[in-house]
Amino acid sequence: METGLLHLHSFLRWIILALLLVAIYRHVTAGNRLFTSTDKKVGLILLICCDLMLLIGLYQWFTGPLGLQNIKLLGMKDVMGSGVYRFFAAEHSLGMLIAIILVHVGKTFSKKNISDKLKHQRTFIFFFLALLIIMVSIPWPFREVGMGRGWF
Repeated sequence: METGLLHLHSFLRWIILALLLVAIYRHVTAGNRLFTSTDKKVGLILLICCDLMLLIGLYQWFTGPLGLQNIKLLGMKDVMGSGVYRFFAAEHSLGMLIAIILVHVGKTFSKKNISDKLKHQRTFIFFFLALLIIMVSIPWPFREVGMGRGWF
């Protein structure tokens, strides 16, 4: 089950990245366009995928070998002393949590009673910041923390 959840977690990464890029593109090119139901749907699907990813990630952190179990086994000092262990025990989790909060904040602007231009601008800002944090927090295969991990 652990391997299946890890693959699902990795696969959802691509869906979230694609949805973020679509949403960012829609908001950047909006100009004075109305905030349409398509904009709201893309944001909602993005939010649902992020929340699902968070639940899977939390389960992996509490039960998997690189999160809480590793801290219990090695101790916090040793985990924080290792770049790879620290990444999965703290940096990845914290970065992704911040990114998901930013997606939530960005999505709330689609519900506010403000001008459509302002909705697009604010949603873009929060989604773009979330994208940057996600890109930094992913254990890409070309980084030390992602060595041996595949692209999916």
